[in-house]
Amino acid sequence: MLLILAAAGLLASVVGASLFGTANLGPLVVVPRAGGLVGRGGSPPAAPLPRLLDALIWESRIPRVLLAAAVGIALAVSGTVLQSVTRNALADPYLLGVSSGASTGAVAVLMLGIGAGGLSLSAGAFIGALVSFGVLLILLGGGRVANPARVVLTGVLVSQFFAAVTSVVLMVSGDANSTRGFTYWLLGSLAGARWQSVIITGVIVLIGVVVVQFFAPALDAFTFGWDSAAALGINVTAARIWLMILTAVMTAAAVAASGAIGFLGLLVPHAVRIMASPMHRGLLPLSALVGATFLIWVDTFARTAFSPHELPAGVITALLGAPAFALVLRRVAS
Repeated sequence: MLLILAAAGLLASVVGASLFGTANLGPLVVVPRAGGLVGRGGSPPAAPLPRLLDALIWESRIPRVLLAAAVGIALAVSGTVLQSVTRNALADPYLLGVSSGASTGAVAVLMLGIGAGGLSLSAGAFIGALVSFGVLLILLGGGRVANPARVVLTGVLVSQFFAAVTSVVLMVSGDANSTRGFTYWLLGSLAGARWQSVIITGVIVLIGVVVVQFFAPALDAFTFGWDSAAALGINVTAARIWLMILTAVMTAAAVAASGAIGFLGLLVPHAVRIMASPMHRGLLPLSALVGATFLIWVDTFARTAFSPHELPAGVITALLGAPAFALVLRRVAS
């Protein structure tokens, strides 16, 4: 029932968020076009729209909402997986430095002109995410279960290191205008959403989520410890490696499309665990749906609340996530 409600809420959010902006649109304008029903399949064509308004719907609103959904899914599922793989309630792609590493890889590709197009950007972000994850595991002694505070502090160290590398790349390779634009993007912005980024991110995230779902039994077993999981016949080392790679891929796709949006991977899994069973077969898809809906409305608020000015979505998630992080930290430390 929760999955059905969450799916219905996501569908309503996609349509509803497409209505809001500097030019508010009615549902009779957006819904037929979002559903691809304009003049197709024998349906009567909707009233013709001015070319500018039609472009606003197809080239700005709908791609941006869909990209927000894809990024929200990637970060929410990645957070859920990381919290199980590391057995740490504070785990999150942003807090563990994975997002910073992905940002460094993406910025290096953009600023150094390595390759071209969204695939090169995603590849650079993926390599950066894997490198940062590897550094984190090395500093944690091979990824063994550690004190939550140590994991977070190590993640902050990794995050700050890659943030410094990103700053160096920006300062050395870019002019003032491009540096300002990339800095805004790195704060977590969906303003650059295009159909190409929607398709690339959506395909990567969809594949990642489907594959992760097959690891749901392993994620459940990790809750009871590595020895218990091994006793149940699970290859713990192989499962953890694959899950970390999948997490890095999804995080990289999200960062390549939107920059680093922090705390979503921490907020959503904890909120979903309060509402639903901790079993990952249901927890993963529910986290995906809630994460998509959450980021859609965060981005809608970010682009409309202070119109004509726009806030990066990452700023909003940080303002919401910092107090939540403090509460979770207090709970696990007590």
